[in-house]
Amino acid sequence: MKVSLILGAFLAGLALLAAGLSFLWTPGDVTQLAIAEKLQPPSAAHWLGTDHLGRDLLSMIMVGARTSIAVALVAVGIGMGIGVPLGLTAATWPESWVDQIIMRGNDLIFAFPSLVIAILITAVLGPSALNAIIAIGIFNIPVFARVTRGSALPIWVLDYIRAARVAGKGRALISLQHVLPNIGNVLIVQATIQFSLGILAEAGLSYVGLGAQPPTPSWGRMLAEAQTMIGIAPHVAIVPGLVIVLTVLGLNLLGDGLRDSLDPRLRGAR
Repeated sequence: MKVSLILGAFLAGLALLAAGLSFLWTPGDVTQLAIAEKLQPPSAAHWLGTDHLGRDLLSMIMVGARTSIAVALVAVGIGMGIGVPLGLTAATWPESWVDQIIMRGNDLIFAFPSLVIAILITAVLGPSALNAIIAIGIFNIPVFARVTRGSALPIWVLDYIRAARVAGKGRALISLQHVLPNIGNVLIVQATIQFSLGILAEAGLSYVGLGAQPPTPSWGRMLAEAQTMIGIAPHVAIVPGLVIVLTVLGLNLLGDGLRDSLDPRLRGAR
């Protein structure tokens, strides 16, 4: 098994484990302030130290993982739920007016950086985790639409598709029964990549104050709150920053490993 797949699954699994465990147990109460214990370094009482309000950093990281994973997961679900049908429709009737409308709409969204669009949407609708989900999900739609269309078009020229058409099956039915199952591996890999980008986008929005709002912990807001204290308590900034890096790295490695494992051409090359 490829090393990147194992390492990626391990790092991503740690984030998921932390998020799941936080529903049952955390070392401290993230809503309880203890100013007398603020900015303490890592110790036996607080494994990762405390922040500027005396809250346990490990607990904040665990509960913050729930926010980041939930936002990214739902945003990817929105992207797949809308983008995949659009991409399949465009590939089913290529070069038609339907295809042109879908692809030009994608081009319009891609003309602007994703973070700029997310900031614009959350600035208009107001800062919250729900609006962050909407913003990130909207950008995921054209990504999945393009990937689906690009992967589906080569399938349409294969012999078994021609046989299905000769048998009298309609193009829409062929898309659902034959094309979609054969591009599932590509969509799984893309979902993994977009999941990592969703976590990064949520952290970015929270960093500028447009993501999850207090008292809900967020990795990005933890970084924003720590930037003025990095000189006196570097662990307050290092811990959430390192968690974001390792989680995104793990998901990217997982996506790379899944691509190599699921793509028969790459399996043959090895």
